[in-house]
Amino acid sequence: MVVHRKSGAIEHKSFEEISQYFNPGDLLVINNTRVLPARLIGRKETGGRCELLLIPQWNGSNGEWTALVKGVRGDRERSRIYFEQGLEGEVAEVKGGKGKIRFSTPEKVVDILWKTGRIPLPPYIKRPDEPIDRIRYQTVFAERDGSIAAPTAGLHFTEGILRSIKEKGVKTIPVTLHVGPGTFRPVKAEEVRDHSMDPEWTEISEEVSEEIERTKRARRRVISVGTTTTRALESFSCPGGRVRPGEGLSSLFIYPPYRFQVIDGIVTNFHLPKSTLLMLVSAFAEKGLLMKTYQEAIDKKYRFYSYGDAMLIL
Repeated sequence: MVVHRKSGAIEHKSFEEISQYFNPGDLLVINNTRVLPARLIGRKETGGRCELLLIPQWNGSNGEWTALVKGVRGDRERSRIYFEQGLEGEVAEVKGGKGKIRFSTPEKVVDILWKTGRIPLPPYIKRPDEPIDRIRYQTVFAERDGSIAAPTAGLHFTEGILRSIKEKGVKTIPVTLHVGPGTFRPVKAEEVRDHSMDPEWTEISEEVSEEIERTKRARRRVISVGTTTTRALESFSCPGGRVRPGEGLSSLFIYPPYRFQVIDGIVTNFHLPKSTLLMLVSAFAEKGLLMKTYQEAIDKKYRFYSYGDAMLIL
């Protein structure tokens, strides 16, 4: 689907036709994060099963990691957990489904995860993960280890689609935002502004900063692939649509009436009510138009969720 903000027009197109909506000189910005097999199944000393979803540190250290925990109570004493490949760890400070784990190994935990961890598929996929999911649940431009979920708008792109976009004279450039659980945590606060986003690691290179500035000077469009890419760009934005280079934790929460500094278009999936993702898209597209768009998607039997359909909003 293609949505035109100025005219309010909605076009039903296949994603393979997306290149016809780009102009020479446009800049397509993607998120090059890669999903880690960060889900670990273990056994407690009592023999009971437990499950951990590691929230990556992004520095490859063996220090104390934060994890979403199932099957371990919030005891004051550390619980020893045994995993595959001889990996052991101690879990403590479990509260509200989140705890701390320290591994007893000289090997980098990220390397161990690629040996024994499992891809954390979305919960609505009602089957165990398979080895092929390490490939299937990644974008074609995934390079940087660090996410617990794929930046789903990027899943629509193939090498062929990227090639057709490049042939139109459009440049593609990457930023990094490692997706954590906060991206999908629904807004439960009575006042939207009271919701806080969990911080996520973000990196913007000097090259990206300069390329965006050139694009803006030439009065061409910056189009982001996904809400994560958008938050990365807007987190480092400056007046005039520029983006400063840098790295750090971003907890930017975008919701109406946020004024976008950088992007002129966005590729995004269809998101759930009460999600921060839908609120970001609502800030970019006028609410009435967005509701019209969603009704069209329902009428045409579009698919929602991570493996669902997408729209390009210009």
